Amino acid sequence: MAPLRVALLLITAALALGAAPAAWGWGCEGHQTVALIAKAHLNPHALAMVEQILRDNPIDPALQRYCPDPALDPMADSSTWADDYRNVHPETGGWHFFDIPRGALRANIDQFCDPAHSCVAKALADQIAVLKNTASAPGDRGNALRFVLHFAGDIHQPLHDTTNNDRGANCVPVTFFNTKVAVSGGSYKPNLHAVWDTDLIERIAKGQTVVQFAAALDKQFQSQEAGWQAAGINFDSWAWDAHELAESTAYGKLNKKIPIEKPVAVNSCADDNNIGARMLKLKEKIDANYEAAAAPVIEEQLAKAGIRLAMILNEVWP
Repeated sequence: MAPLRVALLLITAALALGAAPAAWGWGCEGHQTVALIAKAHLNPHALAMVEQILRDNPIDPALQRYCPDPALDPMADSSTWADDYRNVHPETGGWHFFDIPRGALRANIDQFCDPAHSCVAKALADQIAVLKNTASAPGDRGNALRFVLHFAGDIHQPLHDTTNNDRGANCVPVTFFNTKVAVSGGSYKPNLHAVWDTDLIERIAKGQTVVQFAAALDKQFQSQEAGWQAAGINFDSWAWDAHELAESTAYGKLNKKIPIEKPVAVNSCADDNNIGARMLKLKEKIDANYEAAAAPVIEEQLAKAGIRLAMILNEVWP
């Protein structure tokens, strides 16, 4: 059985138990791919510091992991920790996304970072500050590094930077090729967010190991990497660019046009006049045509996330 399929089955099993987070954020393979691309671009000092911090401040062995693979590279293994940590520290949930409403203006982006719960752009800045502070407790620096490894991936997942009162498209049921929609406890599977997190990546990777997939993407985008590096580090810009990709591709290439909702607060798919049920009626389908449009975006966003993660860590430890 292909390694990516094994990891996906582990996530599926966890979801069936109702314990997995609502918004996974690239899934195991996506986050691990980002970390491995980044590792290939670290300067010697940054690489040594990353390895030392992770070695000296290991992940709590009592923490339940959704991506268990003890043979995995420590950076890649640590890249999925923040989702596991969120399960026991739900106060960090808002750190994983940036709820920029569909139809919003770029000039208003700051108002969508909820000061009570933070957002992925602010969380990245906050955790980098912990890393840079040599007076930070060792355990705090270890956690900060793992957060940065994860959030650099999350901010590049388009559906982590947008909302249509649908919880980042978790409330947009879709038929995924031959997999029909199942409804359970007000949740929908497959849904558009989860498809971008895991299902499409698995199809794009075509059975490659994470190491092989990361190397292939790094090579594929080699000619563009210098331009990404020259543009520098700007979390709001990264989030806005991903937001626009959500509009043009994640939503824009669906077979049925989804209207832009008037922004309201939502906590479940039953809110906003039962948005989940309304989206279910559209009978959205993810097929080969949609995959052909989404695959180049996903590949580039994973590669960008890896290069930019390396930029962050190289800036912390030049």
